[in-house]
Amino acid sequence: MDKTQVLKFISKQRTAFIASVDEQGYPNMRAMLKPRRIEDGAIYFSTNTSSNKVRQFIANSKGSVYFYKRGLFRYRGVLIVGEVEVCTDQKTKQEIWRKGDAMFYKKGVTDPDYCVLKFTCKRAHCYCDLKLETVGF
Repeated sequence: MDKTQVLKFISKQRTAFIASVDEQGYPNMRAMLKPRRIEDGAIYFSTNTSSNKVRQFIANSKGSVYFYKRGLFRYRGVLIVGEVEVCTDQKTKQEIWRKGDAMFYKKGVTDPDYCVLKFTCKRAHCYCDLKLETVGF
């Protein structure tokens, strides 16, 4: 896989697993809805400002995201490592906002509990057909 194929693959997945590092240095993994936007080497997610992961990414920006597709005979997975920025500026929040988000954020796009995680990819580890490849970003 090359960078373009990695980004195309992750854009088709419905679930992402994102990991942050807690105060004791342990990885914390959780499922997230698919990214809101993928461009070049950045992946954008919406989340709650009050969540543990936001607090952890503010303290330590290192993280990873995992995407996979499991077929009947084939399994493909992509682990991406990189840096996470917590975006609370109105411009970024507005760009990522979707109409249905009002169900989760009662005050709308200006809700202080709504923020965006901008994950900047450093490299991807791609697994398919018993092969592992590393792709640089």
